[in-house]
Amino acid sequence: MSPADTRPKTAVQLQLNGMGDLVWHAQYFRCVAEQSRDGQVSLIAAPTTMARELLGHEPWVREIIDFDRRPRKSERRRGRHSGLDGLLRLGAELAPKRFDRMVLFSDHPGRAIIVCWRAGIRTVLGFGETWLQRLLLTRSPWISRYRGPAVAGHKDATNFSIAQGFCSAPIVPRISVRPDALARMGERLAPLPRPFHALAIGASEPYKQWGEDNFVELANRLAARGHGVLLLGGPAEDVLAQAILARVEPALRERVATMTDSSVAESVAALSLARSCIGNDTGAVNIAAAVATHAFIVLGPRPPLEHDPEHVHLLQAAQLSDIRAADVEARVQDVIG
Repeated sequence: MSPADTRPKTAVQLQLNGMGDLVWHAQYFRCVAEQSRDGQVSLIAAPTTMARELLGHEPWVREIIDFDRRPRKSERRRGRHSGLDGLLRLGAELAPKRFDRMVLFSDHPGRAIIVCWRAGIRTVLGFGETWLQRLLLTRSPWISRYRGPAVAGHKDATNFSIAQGFCSAPIVPRISVRPDALARMGERLAPLPRPFHALAIGASEPYKQWGEDNFVELANRLAARGHGVLLLGGPAEDVLAQAILARVEPALRERVATMTDSSVAESVAALSLARSCIGNDTGAVNIAAAVATHAFIVLGPRPPLEHDPEHVHLLQAAQLSDIRAADVEARVQDVIG
């Protein structure tokens, strides 16, 4: 650190747990960093956000600190920072870093305030929507949370960042691609016909899953146009990816590939090379939009996403099952040809 830099040494904490949530906030974290010591922040986030893979290479990120409070159910363990003792443990881990302030992107700052008390962080900035928050947080411009029909995460982050003077207008989410990952994906995906479309087949919840049959039909339709298709997911989607591939028309199968073994950084790179990303409401489609790839989200009846009208295209209906592969293909053709 430069001793001449009088800007506050800053930690930023994200309450939300998903990769898409992290992507929505990334540009606002960068704005906080521009007003912080050495132009950097330390980012505190849940391991499920995959922050190291998505943002660890950014020059404005000093370090990534895991907030291990709520592990995935499949891990069958108690988080290191769960409960009051876990919050105090996190505070003790932060104390030697001697942060001047904590910036909370959270509508429930109570836990973070306990952490900051133990860490000796005296300036704690947050939304301040309730009287109790205003009592516990450092006095600063307050906001009211967004309660409209759309998803609130990016809107709350926007209002908070503007109110605090970190930026002057809404910022569309963007992240950068790791050059090494881009080189690897360029080589791996070279056999796929161009343009190619990434199908984001994973889903964090069953009600978000469009289903194997629909992805099979869509893959066949796109491949029949001479386009490449990349079935993209994590290790948990390997069985589904292989099932979809097995049902692609034999004459079209060479135009379809699966990728469920890559790192998150490699998935980001692959999405940056795709003509579009089509799939369930999951982190992959939000990442695709953040690298300026057109993202078609099979959303069904759920609240709309309004953070990037240019690259995020929503497919909505009364029921998720009402959205047909032909509808998706037509929408893709209408938008990008």
